[in-house]
Amino acid sequence: MKLPIRKYGDPILRAKGKRINEVDDKILTLVENMLETMHAANGVGLAAQQVGYALQLTVLDVSHVEDRPSAMILNGQPVADLQTAMPLVLLNPVVRLGEATDVGSEGCLSFPDVTAEIERSISVELEAETLEGDAVRIEASGLLSRALQHEVDHLNGILFIDRMSSASKASHASRLKRLQKETARM
Repeated sequence: MKLPIRKYGDPILRAKGKRINEVDDKILTLVENMLETMHAANGVGLAAQQVGYALQLTVLDVSHVEDRPSAMILNGQPVADLQTAMPLVLLNPVVRLGEATDVGSEGCLSFPDVTAEIERSISVELEAETLEGDAVRIEASGLLSRALQHEVDHLNGILFIDRMSSASKASHASRLKRLQKETARM
């Protein structure tokens, strides 16, 4: 079932997610609905907060993005075809950022029509759990690295506008204010 995506101004987007200690039917249904919602919105990632749940849970799928390549090493093994590893469902992820950074374009499903150049680490290492309770280690670069950082930020109540330059924030100020007002009316 496609879920409504929470927009900027909704307080749940600032909530730090609670750790998931047990995967039950509610979590499995939520994951299924999050994947459907993300794909229907043409997104590459979706955090539980974006659909109203303050949990350490995110889903990602960058396999359909051809103009922004990604590289991935899963549990020490290079992944030649990202289609085989996607979508990712990550519980309780912890990310370690690489030192080198670059600036790239980002948007967010919770901020319709807002994109900005955001500085992020070029590569990351991430540890998380799967729905089956297995530990997983991911080394990523390219769009996948950027998406992982963006989604883990969401799980900690950090929004991509928090990482915008002051000039970029100023240029989006009226749109952000309008989004907050629209969300407040809902």
